[in-house]
Amino acid sequence: MLNFIWSGIIVISVLCSVFLGNTENLSKSLIESGSSSIELILTMAGILCLWSGIMKIAVESGLTAVFAKIFSPLLRPLFPKLDKNSDAFKSITMNISANLLGLGNAATPFGLKAMEQLHTLNNKSSTASNEMVVFVVMNTASLQLLPTTLAALRQAYGSQAPFEIIVPVWISSACALAVALILACSLNCSKPYRNTLINQKKAS
Repeated sequence: MLNFIWSGIIVISVLCSVFLGNTENLSKSLIESGSSSIELILTMAGILCLWSGIMKIAVESGLTAVFAKIFSPLLRPLFPKLDKNSDAFKSITMNISANLLGLGNAATPFGLKAMEQLHTLNNKSSTASNEMVVFVVMNTASLQLLPTTLAALRQAYGSQAPFEIIVPVWISSACALAVALILACSLNCSKPYRNTLINQKKAS
């Protein structure tokens, strides 16, 4: 769906530029955006490689088990059916740890691995389990204590104090996560009731 949305935006932009006689600025923007994109990638590559390497060391050194114990009291109520020593639980804790550091790219491999393991525990059903729903919500509306990627972007674009937005980030991400978890848990709790009603209708 996002591919269609972005494609539509690009097509509309090009058509508007042509009809409004602004093709010169369009060509200039295409050339400049290409070079600036490469510069941005190279600027962010260093910090992303650093933290991705740290996360890899954490996996190889067994630090994931330590993170699992630290986050266990907070995550157990959200994932009551998951064994805290399971691979899925460890992948979830590492994903959350990376998101707390603002490392979305580093969190993605752990998120994919966690979803794969949760899917296996769900008997590879076509219907997402409660744990899968809650995890997707937590991964999407993640709490960021250290918005590293955002700070790197701000620094790349000339900010003199890239971390000055850290308090607003804490507030906004905490509010988003709280609302998302409340909705997800509420819908998960109402799922058995909905299934009962569906079964009753089928039986009648």
